[in-house]
Amino acid sequence: MSKGGGLLVAGTTSDAGKSVVTAGICRWLVRQGVKVAPFKGQNMSLNSFVTREGAEIGRAQAMQAQAARVEPTALMNPVLLKPGSDRSSQVVLMGRPVGELSARGYHGGRQQALLGTVVECLEELRSTYDAVICEGAGSPAEINLRRNDIVNMGIARAARFPVVVVGDIDRGGVFAQFFGTTALLAPEDQELVAGYLVNKFRGDVTLLEPGLDMLLGLTGRRTFGVLPYAHGLGIDEEDGMGVPPARAKSKAGGSVSLRGAVRESVVAPPVGADVLRVAVCAVPLMSNFTDVDALAAEPGVVVRFVDRPEELADADLVVVPGTRGTVKALAWLRERGLADAIARRAAEGRPVLGICGGFQALGEHIEDEVESRAGEVAGLGLLPVRVRFATEKTLARPSGEALGEPVEGYEIHHGVADVRGGEPFLDGCRVGAVWGTHWHGSLESDGFRRAFLTQVARAAGRRFVPAPDTSFGALREEQLDRLGDLIEEHADTEALWKLIEQGPPAGLPFIAPGAPS
Repeated sequence: MSKGGGLLVAGTTSDAGKSVVTAGICRWLVRQGVKVAPFKGQNMSLNSFVTREGAEIGRAQAMQAQAARVEPTALMNPVLLKPGSDRSSQVVLMGRPVGELSARGYHGGRQQALLGTVVECLEELRSTYDAVICEGAGSPAEINLRRNDIVNMGIARAARFPVVVVGDIDRGGVFAQFFGTTALLAPEDQELVAGYLVNKFRGDVTLLEPGLDMLLGLTGRRTFGVLPYAHGLGIDEEDGMGVPPARAKSKAGGSVSLRGAVRESVVAPPVGADVLRVAVCAVPLMSNFTDVDALAAEPGVVVRFVDRPEELADADLVVVPGTRGTVKALAWLRERGLADAIARRAAEGRPVLGICGGFQALGEHIEDEVESRAGEVAGLGLLPVRVRFATEKTLARPSGEALGEPVEGYEIHHGVADVRGGEPFLDGCRVGAVWGTHWHGSLESDGFRRAFLTQVARAAGRRFVPAPDTSFGALREEQLDRLGDLIEEHADTEALWKLIEQGPPAGLPFIAPGAPS
């Protein structure tokens, strides 16, 4: 395969499966010996990652880079939007924050100004890699946003990339979505839409085939595969790993009901051992909640997301996760009665872990003239920490040793913590059974995770012993291989290969809105 080929994976809707399909194509290609890179011109997500060079990008692109077996870089996600409310987001450009913008301000002009940067990044990747697999955002048929689009048909047209549209058939209405998505596009965009990919199909595929044939007749575009519904794909998407729809919509900024959102290991605990229950407070603007997926990977650990104080009663560990709005999260914890429940746990010596914004909330005092502009705010007072929000964001990839084990993580925060006591714990501290740190991803370090869970179990009075051989990295590789298998076994890889090498097929018909007559 010569350098510079590519493909855009678009979707009929958000959460249609673009992220995992992109990752699957990357894993399939790299297994064929192709040097491949992922790309998403603009991402909106509170789940982010720090690259080796200290750039902040979406976690989905970091996961896709791992699927491609390459190191993630800012080139793969040049624009990241991190919502702070329903109407504004922090704009991260080439891995660094450049300011807050309202949705109107961004879509009204700033977005189009970034097109040059996005195209330059894509072209640099194309000059280095044999293939670049691009992920779109939302739907390319958001016609109100098309004029300034830099992530869907705008980037496909600039690169002359063929487009495959993914639809989630599990939601229903996938044929209407495929047809409507195509019909709403301008002729110049339609000529790039090569066809479709059905995602999350359950049942006998032969029952679907008449519909696919009719779709071909209506649009002149073929379907490149029907991917079966795959359970247990613990893979980072824009809004988390295998997140149930009830909790996936933290983008907009409000609190959501997460009752019933549970993750647990598929492996039972050792004979005679207790199950360890972890409750994660579903704070507003929750970010990087992928931190707890390493806990859920442990045999015998159940992780659930909660929003009521009574749901903490049987928890062996309560996690206050990261958030893009520490002050807002504090108010939410107090309004819900969760703050009092967490304080009672701490007084009883029952384990609590705060990560990043959750760590800040557990402290004594917050001074915030940057994120919320609320000024001085009292924290929960469970850790001897004072936090001041700085204009400059900390982006780092720290490593060290804790609990006698090597550990790595990454930091993404404006809050600067002044730790005034307690026992050192990573960059934070520990007091009794309350731990706090800014480090995301630390629980992916296997030895450290096992040591931490051992201490949690002891403090909780549980007969829980972590499995000695659970490797989160190996489990992640297995999941990425499953995605590659889905593409290899259920998609027309020969046709996809041809699209990547040769571009959009010639002579694709134009579908006028309202057709067929």
